[in-house]
Amino acid sequence: MTIFLPEAEIVRRELDRDIVGRKIKDVDVGVAKVVKRSGNRTQFANALIGAKITDLSRIGTHFLLELDNDQTLVLALTETTTVRRNANKDAVESDTVVTITFTQQGQLRLLDPKDTLEAFVVATEEPLTETVPELSEIGMDPLAKAMAWTDFGRQVLSYDTKLKSLLTDNSVIVGLGDIYSDEILFEASLRYDRISSSLNTQEVRRFFRSVVTVLNDAVKYRGTSIESAQFVDPQGNPGNFQDHLQVYGKHGQLSPRSRQPLVRAKYAGRWTYYCDQSQV
Repeated sequence: MTIFLPEAEIVRRELDRDIVGRKIKDVDVGVAKVVKRSGNRTQFANALIGAKITDLSRIGTHFLLELDNDQTLVLALTETTTVRRNANKDAVESDTVVTITFTQQGQLRLLDPKDTLEAFVVATEEPLTETVPELSEIGMDPLAKAMAWTDFGRQVLSYDTKLKSLLTDNSVIVGLGDIYSDEILFEASLRYDRISSSLNTQEVRRFFRSVVTVLNDAVKYRGTSIESAQFVDPQGNPGNFQDHLQVYGKHGQLSPRSRQPLVRAKYAGRWTYYCDQSQV
């Protein structure tokens, strides 16, 4: 399972339709450390049982579920987290770390083989910057809030770093990872090691359009499910964006733009895929 920004938005939309308005009947915590910010398992469960979910929002890959008891359940999803909706009778998978049972229509299960998910409860009336301070460090989220290319460009040009590093820095743009970064850079005809402050106005506009296009297409095609990044939505359905990838994982195949073989290079310890002929 891999959840990045497009996958988080897909999950948010599904859960917003599916669990808002539902009342929590029971909570089971399989791994205590994922709820340690709320104390222990019992304290976490007691804060939720009997409460109704009244609203659901997202900041990056953090989900905020407002409850009618003046508390907010925060789910800090990571790249290894899976969010599933299940019937009560469904077999429980071994990676399940938290199960929330509703009074009607099944359960919400959170799976994480590496136990990196955090689930905790904060007071709704308290400022999020105080109760969840890490949210103030989250960068731009093109799927949550429309922005002008000039605002985007102003931020990009304020950095003096390689574009791949900029795209994979959550304090600049949240939740992209390698797949979407490589696809964005190909779409924009920009090299991964190009210095961000060197972009001209036309390149900034093209870069911005590529970010918006790739992320929205990824949501449209329900996320990316490849061997190294197995995303499934809350109903258990895999994504289809892997069928629309242009460069990621395709070294040796012909570039859709130059018709020359795509190449790859090691960058920050991981492979980066690009077209050496058309990306400058």
